[in-house]
Amino acid sequence: MSAVRCHVGLGGNIGEVRQTLHSALAALGDIPGTYLVRASSLWRTSPVGHSEQPDFINAVAALDSTLAPHVLLDALLALEQRFGRKRSFANAPRTLDLDLLLHGSALISEPCLTLPHPRMHERAFVLAPLIEIDPDCIIPGHGRAADCLARITGQPIEKLGT
Repeated sequence: MSAVRCHVGLGGNIGEVRQTLHSALAALGDIPGTYLVRASSLWRTSPVGHSEQPDFINAVAALDSTLAPHVLLDALLALEQRFGRKRSFANAPRTLDLDLLLHGSALISEPCLTLPHPRMHERAFVLAPLIEIDPDCIIPGHGRAADCLARITGQPIEKLGT
């Protein structure tokens, strides 16, 4: 299988989040059959869903991977566990969240995997860092990521740098 451009969202709001995200980015490049192409800056955002928790720091990584979508997702979930992720309730605080946002132009709708990632086209914390590293990114079924971001209001986001 030839390499496919994939995008992964990273986030966290517990512990040494910046260090965790930098370590997770390095670990993404260590997944067999996967090469880290580039990573966005870090961005601070307010929590979505369960608002009584610390702000999140988010980023997006571009990967080239020969792994099938389900195999790459399994590798991401294993990394989350390695970094201490606990799933106590939906939208709970977390050490590390890794979301497979896009796997090329794949359209998948299954109980364990939906691509493109659901609601990514509605979330500034995904779109701003995605556009930073891939300004012409197209979200299958939703169009240009930049156009999606332009339609979003009321989701403040702050670029922190690296």
